[in-house]
Amino acid sequence: MALPGRPVRAPRADALPGWVFRLGSRAEFDQMARVYDAGTPLALPHLIFAIDRGQADKVYFIHSRRFQFHEQFLKARDHVSEFARASLNDNYRSPQRRYLFGTLAWRAQAKAWAYEFWEGDQLTPELLALANKRLGEQFFAPLVFKPNSAAQEAVGQGLKLALLTQAEVISQQGFLPLNLGQAVGRLRVLAPGQPLDDLEPDDIALLQEVPLSLPPVAGVLTTRPSTTLSHVNLLAKGWGIPNAYVREVADWLALDGQWVQLSVQRTGVTLRPSTAEARTAVRRPGAPKVWPQPDLKRTALLPLGEMRAVDRQRCGSKAANLGELTHAYKRGALRGVAPVPDGFCIPFADFAAFMAQPEAQQALRAAQAEPGFAQSRQVRARALAQLREALVALPLPDGLAARWQATWQRQLAGDGVFVRSSSNSEDLPGFSGAGLYTTVPNVKQADALPLAVKTVWASVFNAEAWEARRWHGVPHDKVVMGVLVQRAIDARASGVMLTVNPFDPAQSGVSYVSAKRGLGIRVVEGKRQAEQVLYVKRSNAIQVLSRSDDPVALLLDAQGGVREQAVEPGRAVLSDDLVRQLARTGEQVRSLLGHGPQDIEWATDAEGRIVLLQARPFVQGSLK
Repeated sequence: MALPGRPVRAPRADALPGWVFRLGSRAEFDQMARVYDAGTPLALPHLIFAIDRGQADKVYFIHSRRFQFHEQFLKARDHVSEFARASLNDNYRSPQRRYLFGTLAWRAQAKAWAYEFWEGDQLTPELLALANKRLGEQFFAPLVFKPNSAAQEAVGQGLKLALLTQAEVISQQGFLPLNLGQAVGRLRVLAPGQPLDDLEPDDIALLQEVPLSLPPVAGVLTTRPSTTLSHVNLLAKGWGIPNAYVREVADWLALDGQWVQLSVQRTGVTLRPSTAEARTAVRRPGAPKVWPQPDLKRTALLPLGEMRAVDRQRCGSKAANLGELTHAYKRGALRGVAPVPDGFCIPFADFAAFMAQPEAQQALRAAQAEPGFAQSRQVRARALAQLREALVALPLPDGLAARWQATWQRQLAGDGVFVRSSSNSEDLPGFSGAGLYTTVPNVKQADALPLAVKTVWASVFNAEAWEARRWHGVPHDKVVMGVLVQRAIDARASGVMLTVNPFDPAQSGVSYVSAKRGLGIRVVEGKRQAEQVLYVKRSNAIQVLSRSDDPVALLLDAQGGVREQAVEPGRAVLSDDLVRQLARTGEQVRSLLGHGPQDIEWATDAEGRIVLLQARPFVQGSLK
């Protein structure tokens, strides 16, 4: 017994037994446990365990500050120096294995003791039932099972075990770091629907809804969960600024308008008062290193199936990349997918001819001559909105509309089309341009095509596009817009995939997939939570990070445009087979297009086939 007033000293790690067969209290657990991220909201006290089926299912709770791995424990217990690797690996895959190896932890935010296994462990119902029974008999408190893959979750559900899923862990922690880093800036608290036009590069935006886009700022906080592939987060990655979802921000609202320091780390998000003097020098990312010089001489419309990488000089990287993938499919180098939806590209030359009209030049000069245009984002936003209206109202040069409509009928049989941007200032290494320009969905009437093309052209002057180019030092007068007219796909599910782990880019062999039912517009908007999963190639395991919370799906409307259809929130969008097919497809796309990790938009058609809709380099700027 400790004397009154004397501190109780914890036993030295090497003075404790290497393992015990029963844990009777939290104190006994703490003596043997390691703690990851101690002192942070993600502190995780845990120890490893083994169940030996060759010794009447004996449970070993292992001193995890002495033995970091199960293999180390076995060597010490059996007094051997080496085990056959294949034999050890069988204990994660074989139903006839001798050992069950796992981890047991206190999950403070869930207020639960949870046991778990490596994500690649091919647990059978019999093995999981055995682990649940024996651990429950030898541990002092009730336990829940934390599955680390979709397959494990299905086994646990089949046994009707109490589960703690990874999606629940993420939702309970109350924050999600989307882009790590630090920044000093002026905090700006914006209510839903409040214009973003007056945000400045040294502002830290605290947003109560996820916007479709955002001008360059010093940092971003949102109070609604989003996905790592929302347009706003892709922009944050490209700018190299911190970005996080934080549920509870009441204590920060009083700092509105003040200088603050924001820190987004894997283990938490902090915001505290600072001063303008503490601000680090504002760093501009610089213009993209690869900048296609536009070819404005050739005016022929380009069928997607005939386009190659070199055609980015005539039609932009978006269309050229899809042309490369179409060519790869035709020659058998892209397998396991449907053909890229057919289409054609209206080249840069048509945009240049339209903008060369005296009326277009006059409207552009008038916008830039607006008093305060060079100094104020708000003035620029108003002037650019008026410019877009003027451009859309202008007539087209003679013959353009008829040429487009004839090609639409001849090549695509007049089917509904998406009219999409493909400028020389998007989908580039170092500058993704995600969400900056406009797409007009499901155009079905011939007379609507010219209006849709002019709308995409005018989006060169979207306020967010102007600000992003200004921040990167991209000359506005060098920007030209190609337009991809592409057959619409009535998608059953759609989403985005990365060929890298966005939470840990250094980890190899990991793919990230986000998805929703119907068309994928809302996946990249980020306004509602998408289903998100990670696929680990080494273990062939899938981990569910979140289920979709969107109560509606967007579908093609028979009259043109899109319509909403009610769906059941939370229902799984992605099957395990589809995730693995997508990961294999992503590897092929990365190999075909190069430029490092790829950001890929995909859909599934009525037959369940994967359809590729876009592929571009995944841009992640250097963080402050």
